[in-house]
Amino acid sequence: MELPGLAFAVWILICFYAPVDGYPSGKIREACTSMIPCHGTSPQLSPEHTITVNRTEFKPGDNIEVHLSGPDFEGFFVQARDAEHLDSPAVGSFMLVDRRISQLLTCGRTKNSAVSHTSKAKKKYIKVYWIAPGDAPKRVQFLATVVKKYKTFWVKIPGPIVSQLNTPSLTTPLHTTPEAISTSHLVSYLSKPFNVSGCGSLKFCIRSPSNCDPQSASCYFLSFQREKSSVFIEMSGPSEGYLAFALSHDQWMGGDDAYLCINEDHTVHVSTAYLKGRNPPVLDSENALEDVSWRLVDGILQCSFRRSIRLPANKGRFNLDASYYIFLADGETSEGGLIYKHSRQPLITSGIYNVTGLPQDIGGSRSPRFIKAHGALMFVAWITTVSIGVIVARFFKPVWSHSFLLGKEMWFQVHRMLMLTTVVLTSISFLLPFIYRGGWSQQAGFHPYLGCTVVALTIFQPLMAGFRPSRHAPRRQLFNWFHWSTGTTARILAVVTMFLGMDLPALDLPDPWDTYTMMAFVAWHVGIEVLLEIHSYWLVRKVEVIEDDRVQILQSLTSAEAEGRLFKQIVLTIYVCGNIAFLIAFLAAINQI
Repeated sequence: MELPGLAFAVWILICFYAPVDGYPSGKIREACTSMIPCHGTSPQLSPEHTITVNRTEFKPGDNIEVHLSGPDFEGFFVQARDAEHLDSPAVGSFMLVDRRISQLLTCGRTKNSAVSHTSKAKKKYIKVYWIAPGDAPKRVQFLATVVKKYKTFWVKIPGPIVSQLNTPSLTTPLHTTPEAISTSHLVSYLSKPFNVSGCGSLKFCIRSPSNCDPQSASCYFLSFQREKSSVFIEMSGPSEGYLAFALSHDQWMGGDDAYLCINEDHTVHVSTAYLKGRNPPVLDSENALEDVSWRLVDGILQCSFRRSIRLPANKGRFNLDASYYIFLADGETSEGGLIYKHSRQPLITSGIYNVTGLPQDIGGSRSPRFIKAHGALMFVAWITTVSIGVIVARFFKPVWSHSFLLGKEMWFQVHRMLMLTTVVLTSISFLLPFIYRGGWSQQAGFHPYLGCTVVALTIFQPLMAGFRPSRHAPRRQLFNWFHWSTGTTARILAVVTMFLGMDLPALDLPDPWDTYTMMAFVAWHVGIEVLLEIHSYWLVRKVEVIEDDRVQILQSLTSAEAEGRLFKQIVLTIYVCGNIAFLIAFLAAINQI
């Protein structure tokens, strides 16, 4: 197609005499009308690249696949225009497939009416969707400007002409080939939300929380229903950004087959992707999905689509008649549809499942079993055994001084048993994240560093106790001070470490419930210690001070402490019950995630 002489002269004048650069970023709105890059040279005459579509007829609201392909090129600019008035403004809007290499532009008053490159990186193939507007002309032609190198480019390469249904055909042939026509991938709007009908009997369902309703504002739902040689998939959950599920051979991200429903400007795009390590998903240029539908109401994002069980020509897609771990994640997107990393751990099935096999209705967990066990053992150790052991050693020496267990004073044996239990539980719990991760985690902040410090102090305590001097030895007072200070430091750091660990993605307990509950436990423990300290002080005040007879003072003190035996035992019973209640609350929360 030739440019009018006047327009070409104006273009030459602007490009040679105005201080204008190229558009390596693809932000080329200035070229919306002419589609000419100001690179200081004339365009090439014989194009090397072609535009193809997957259908030649449309009605308003339909989606048409548009492909641009050819030898390596750096930049491109695609529009659709009235085929009978090619100098008119762009018609319709586009939807992206791969946001890494293409971006939407607004030409004139029509939003997203053009597509361009995002960088100078070489490419051979571009795929986008054109959405027919309600006021579309009878015939629409696709045009493309392609930049091979800075001074080698083609302007307004003519593409296929597509017509509205029942429009008389043109006398000129269409710029397309039969090979370019393929099955249509229409996108429609869901008229009603999903339901759980058929879960466990007709379709394979994953729900979190278990047995939740996908119409609920807190329900994450994924279902697979086999239909001969294909599978119909439904995905739903509260998200203003994106929902995604992936099929994986293990419980780690990387090498996975992913499917994403992405909310961009209140329009949902459904795409397949490949997960490589912990990098952002690589969206596919070839979409293997059919019968795509979506719905976005009251913050609940729902999408459905159909996929063939086997796709031998698409190496990135897994066969659906095999068994996999299933991930379900949600996260935020930018205004341009850029996907951000999910802010919390994905929902992961506890085992591998074949979604085309026996229908099941299962749940999943956002926390791996090793991490759950790690948190549970730490809560048992530092909410129950340590806390009770400290109270016994601090306040029950006089109360249980005349009671013996296995040849030792009862308070000492109870204290030692609880503290050794703490060492064992902490040591086992400490190893579990390393076993799960296979090494050190770089994404857990200060939690692992403080945890290592707590474990070191925990192990140091019994080692130091093994060298405890005799009761009347000169160094006994120094030992007591070191023993107390080490234990107190470990307890304080353990509480701080638990505060940090509760909000990590791998063990994301309900927020702010977890923080408030841990604060309540700290207040509970401090309150009990203060109460027992006040009680001990009150007993001491009852002792008659005899300055010249220290033995009499000790005897009176022992007698006064004995008088408080019943009170302390009641307080200890209440304290133990309270600690167990806190522990049960935390363990129940861990079990629910």
